Formats: sequence, structure tokens, C-alpha cells
Amino acid sequence: MAATTTTVIALLRAVNVGGRKPVPMSDLRGWLEELGFSEVRSVLQSGNLVFRSDAVVGADIERFLEAEAGKRLQLHTDFFIRTVPEWKRIVERNPFEVEAERDPAHLVVLFLKDEPGIGNIEALQASISGPEIVRFDGRTAYAVYPAGIGESRLTTAAIEKKLGTRCTGRNWNTLQKVLAIARS
Repeated sequence: MAATTTTVIALLRAVNVGGRKPVPMSDLRGWLEELGFSEVRSVLQSGNLVFRSDAVVGADIERFLEAEAGKRLQLHTDFFIRTVPEWKRIVERNPFEVEAERDPAHLVVLFLKDEPGIGNIEALQASISGPEIVRFDGRTAYAVYPAGIGESRLTTAAIEKKLGTRCTGRNWNTLQKVLAIARS
């Protein structure tokens, strides 16, 4: 039986953001090809990759890529893997349709390593002191930052601390660009 090839979306945490963990996207694309993945494409410069994989997709591939990036590239960061059907579901289940249309740069989708417990979600909700709104769906959180992201106290570090899991975020515009590349 032939292996099933899957289109995979990989998000790298905190790569090329504010000068931290700089890595050229061409290096990441070449590295993934060396590992045996195909049709590798990058979206923007912030660690968004789309590629084809014959491997089983999930936590195992995340751990594999994290270990290989550390060994081969001296890049120590988290990888968040989603398939195109998972990505489509994330788009479809967005609870903030009006905000996505009106102000997509201030709607952030957070990709979580693990699904947070209800106590963690409640702790995060209770800690929000500004106008931000967060809704959860499994290993995905949707956050609206009506007053902007830069000055908000609802940072990735604060979210991770309350939820007890690692995350990376992409605004709605980036989410749509990644989906368009993944579909092409």
C-alpha cells in the first residue's frame, strides 16, 4: 500500500520576530527538503511553512522537527503542525467573524501545544485586565485585541503561563495567506 502524502502547515514559535532567532526562510526550506519533505514553501518571514509529507502528522513530527532544527540549525524553538483540513476547521470555527472582517490584524489565532484544562482557561480569562477577548476550541484559541497588540498585557508569555502550555500566534491576515498557499 502506498503512503499517503499530506499537505502540512508548520508554524515556528518566535522566529524572525523583533530580531529574535533570525533564520532565513530559504535555509528552512532547504533543511526540510534535506529531511525528505517535498513542495516546501514559506509564507512571509515569520516561520510559516507549507510542505508535503509522507510521514504521520501530529506530535511525533513536531518533536522530530524540533530535535532536527536544534541539531542541524542550532535553532531551538517549538513547531506547531496542522494539516490543511485542521487549518480549514480553524478558519470555519472562528467565533469572531465581524472582527475578522473589520480588523483582521487585531484578531490573533493562537496555536497551542496541548489542549488546556478548564481551570487554566478560567485562570486566563480572570487575568485579562484590558479589552481583549479570548475564546477556545481545543488546541486553538482566538484572541481579539481591539486596542492593539503592542501595548496589551495579554502577551504570549502571560497566556502560556496561565494555560500551562506553549503557543504561537498568527493574525487573521497571515492565517488567510497561509491557507491560500496550502491550497495552491
